[in-house]
Amino acid sequence: QVQVVESGGGLVQAGGSLRLSCAASGRSFSSYDMAWFRQAPGKRREFVAAINWSGGNTHYGDSLLGRFTISRDNAKNTVSLQMNSLKPEDTAVYYCAAGSFGPTWHDYDYNYWGPGTQVTVSS
Repeated sequence: QVQVVESGGGLVQAGGSLRLSCAASGRSFSSYDMAWFRQAPGKRREFVAAINWSGGNTHYGDSLLGRFTISRDNAKNTVSLQMNSLKPEDTAVYYCAAGSFGPTWHDYDYNYWGPGTQVTVSS
């Protein structure tokens, strides 16, 4: 079992940056693959980025590659999402998730979810 809680969301102007953090507790954080998803009102949950247990493999949503960077620090039980060049369409609730099926883009492959943090990008 692992519990995750997101932080770092807020209001930012278009073109700005935010860094989201996910703090994990419980057993064996370093054995889990981690991911970020996001969901805007009225839209389906969208894959953002994923990272495997060791940090050696990362994956990004097609439209986000080059702007967002996922990283993890297993010694501190944290995973982060650096978001640069933010656009209004990035506005959503961002969720941290943990799973054991590899760093996939399928939300059903992740068993543990945080409550989310709101990111709002103004034009």
